[in-house]
Amino acid sequence: MIDVFDPEPLLGGLTVTLDIDVLIGRFPDRPGPDGDATTVMAMLADRGVARAAVASLRAALFDVTAGNADAMAVPDGVAVGTLDLRDPLGSAAELERLVAAGVRAVRFFPEEQGVQPDYPSVRHLARLATDAGLVILTGGDVRRFWRPFAGLVAGVVFLDTHFYHLGDFLLVAADEPGFHTSTRLLTSSDGLEQVAEHVGADRLLFGSRAPVYEPYVPLLRLATSSLSAAEKVMVAGGNARRLLDGDR
Repeated sequence: MIDVFDPEPLLGGLTVTLDIDVLIGRFPDRPGPDGDATTVMAMLADRGVARAAVASLRAALFDVTAGNADAMAVPDGVAVGTLDLRDPLGSAAELERLVAAGVRAVRFFPEEQGVQPDYPSVRHLARLATDAGLVILTGGDVRRFWRPFAGLVAGVVFLDTHFYHLGDFLLVAADEPGFHTSTRLLTSSDGLEQVAEHVGADRLLFGSRAPVYEPYVPLLRLATSSLSAAEKVMVAGGNARRLLDGDR
């Protein structure tokens, strides 16, 4: 008989009150889950994730307006609007529509849209989003993608910070109090602890990128970290709610 690993005893009752990195829809050019919203939310609930900030791959890859409408229609989800960095003028209009609809965060997909950090569109849309009081969630290599947000006093969450690049994030975050990072790729033995020590646990936001990646991986890393119980609560959703409420 094959033993099946049960992560629940290691989680110690940890509940994520808000996952900052969840996708609906799918990538058309690669295998993977279909990203049906109902299925994704059920997957998260099964793993102890109570609520999710949801962005749409349809918006990122094909149709911004329709995809953002999909994200806003997810029951009990926190809608994250997507902007097309390849179309700064159209995205400026979409940003106004999102603000009018009460959306509190926008997401940049630079890799999926083939956009580099020095493209004028990135800085332009980052400034517009910041001026509108929105939180920006961004993919991309943090060693390069910090630049478009520098000096804007922006609330930014870097979704792809890898523990190999953590030192670079800590350097820029020390000068930018609005810079935060997802926990998704901080799976080294001390990545979360390094962030808490050098810039504070309030800069860490739990992110899983479900359903493309398995939420149990960052869940287990957070649950078994040496962060205090209060810090774990912050990381597991408190920090995300604070940001989305406008307190940077």
